[in-house]
Amino acid sequence: MTRPQAPSENPRLPAGRLVFLLFAGICLLAGLDAALVRLAATAPVPSTDLGAVHGLLMVYGFLGTAICLERAVAVSTGSDRPTKWAYLAPLATGAGGACALVLALNAGLREAMAALPIPRLLAARLAGFQSARMAPGLLITTGMVLLVCVYAHVWRRRQASYAVLVQMLGALIGLGGALAWWRGLEVATIVPWWLMFLVVTIIGERLELARLNFLAGSTERRITAEACAVLLALPLTLFAPAVGYPVLGLALGAVAADAAWHDVARRTIRVPGVPRLAAASMLCGYGWALVPALMWVVAPPIFDGYGYDAAVHALTIGFVVSMVIAHAPVIIPAVAKRPVPYHPAMWIPFALLQASLAVRLLAGARGAAGAWRFGGALGVVGMLVFVLTTLTVTIRAARSATRAARATSNEAGAAGGDHHPADGPSGTARAARDTAEAANGTTGTAPAPSSREDA
Repeated sequence: MTRPQAPSENPRLPAGRLVFLLFAGICLLAGLDAALVRLAATAPVPSTDLGAVHGLLMVYGFLGTAICLERAVAVSTGSDRPTKWAYLAPLATGAGGACALVLALNAGLREAMAALPIPRLLAARLAGFQSARMAPGLLITTGMVLLVCVYAHVWRRRQASYAVLVQMLGALIGLGGALAWWRGLEVATIVPWWLMFLVVTIIGERLELARLNFLAGSTERRITAEACAVLLALPLTLFAPAVGYPVLGLALGAVAADAAWHDVARRTIRVPGVPRLAAASMLCGYGWALVPALMWVVAPPIFDGYGYDAAVHALTIGFVVSMVIAHAPVIIPAVAKRPVPYHPAMWIPFALLQASLAVRLLAGARGAAGAWRFGGALGVVGMLVFVLTTLTVTIRAARSATRAARATSNEAGAAGGDHHPADGPSGTARAARDTAEAANGTTGTAPAPSSREDA
């Protein structure tokens, strides 16, 4: 009797998606190096020009590419129409981040670009225009336009929901921030656009992933209105900062508090393993989001110094990265087709990042430069530990699945081929599905309609 050939428990890695992840990874590492430069700490590449694009690399090159890739995967999965064009979004944002990195490290290339006819013309006609921003600005803006198109496609073809609408608002905010940077505005004045791009997008993700918990009453409609208030407040931060920042702070505080109150995380914090880690990360994220909201309401607008640093990093590290930690067990299986099983070591980067931010903010409030620098450097270490921990548990799980598949194949062969491992879902699929359900508190419930790939 022919011995049955058992399929691998690990599906083939999607090579095309790994290219986009490579772009995001390069931007992440360069952005962390730039963070050390801005902290005046020891950095592998001590370039002040690289430090100047720290925010762009982290917001658009790393996180923007990750958001665009996840959306492209979701819209392409199970679609009866060709949607490969959606992958142009992460390609554009990733290439834009890489382009900004190359230009920051190569003064000669910046000078050559400034000498080209179009950059020279724009610099002569537009006050404040910077030729070094032209190529990366064009690419990142293109990526944001395509991301808006992806959400519009999902709205029209699949899921006309409040969750998709909120995420589309986030993409529009991201497009506005990219255009403002491309035009030549100072980063400190447009950073609220960058921050709200991430915040509103993530709130929309929560509406989608935990939709059953946001359906009560008018919660979805109210959160959508609060996201619209954020969008309307952003132009005021440019033209009337004394009015715009308090309005933005009120809108941000409202949407963060509303989402936190109705999020499933308040219940899943009691469940050990992935649910508790995800819930702790999300609840901490919501809490940190209230810090800049309060600062913008009670204090005048600040564009530099410790106060500015506190507002920016309470959102980027406190809210955004905490949400990344919470969603990694859901997003990575959908994108890379590998589960991210729970391991107690996953609490280490969470603790490092929360402690680093607390030290950074407290030291900044006291004007203690050394402690502030230490807190910032600890945050860089926390990010690296998070990446290494996630990679380690993912690779270990993949190897375990491969060994289990081989063992099952050998047993099936010894039994004369009566057992077929392919009859049920693979170990990878089961692990990914169970992790996603646990992280979002959906175990045993009917899944909400979603445009996302089944993790």
